[in-house]
Amino acid sequence: MAAPYFTDKTFKFLRALARNNSREWFHEHKAEYDANLRGPFLQLITDLQPDLIGISEHYRADPKGVGGSLFRIHRDTRFSNDKTPYKTWSGARFAHVRQRQVDAPSFYLHIQPGNCFVGAGLWHPEPDSQRRIRQFIFDNPGSWKASVQAPAFKRKFSMDGESLVRPPRGFPADHELIEDIKRKNFVAMAPLVDAAVLGPALRKTVTAQFTSLAPLVDYLCAALDLEF
Repeated sequence: MAAPYFTDKTFKFLRALARNNSREWFHEHKAEYDANLRGPFLQLITDLQPDLIGISEHYRADPKGVGGSLFRIHRDTRFSNDKTPYKTWSGARFAHVRQRQVDAPSFYLHIQPGNCFVGAGLWHPEPDSQRRIRQFIFDNPGSWKASVQAPAFKRKFSMDGESLVRPPRGFPADHELIEDIKRKNFVAMAPLVDAAVLGPALRKTVTAQFTSLAPLVDYLCAALDLEF
């Protein structure tokens, strides 16, 4: 059986960072970050490459240390009242090959003690993308129901994010999918228990969850004229 990617030391580091979120502390413990969080996450991303290609040849698990799938640990504090310099979690986005040219849905993995999860979809889409997805749901309700409202999908995942209070302009309030049309984000998520994240089957678990999330990503790609 494969060795786990993450260990108790991974969560220990993140908990300690939450208590000591300063540049001085992080620099003193950077070796722990590299050994217990960044390095293992990059290895997981590397190992997920063939699995993701098996789901869609248009999606990539990119293990580059900078500019790849792994998010930076540094927070962007320019427009935030919270000036703590580091994220107390780690995440990876598995993006469409065209994501630098157009708004595109992605797969996501989040590592945080007590709050690990997988997800997929499009978070905070551009106004034009949001409009196109809403119109696509309006025009293609059967495909949306078959992918996102299928019992097997709903048992595993929940849709996340804010919604409009009223129907967006141009959409009737009595449409059968109006609650989905009112969404500001088109994202589905499922929690991962800490034991699964620290266990040897994490790669298999993530691949299975991404495979189950693929119908949502496929639908959103179709709405945005992207290949899947």
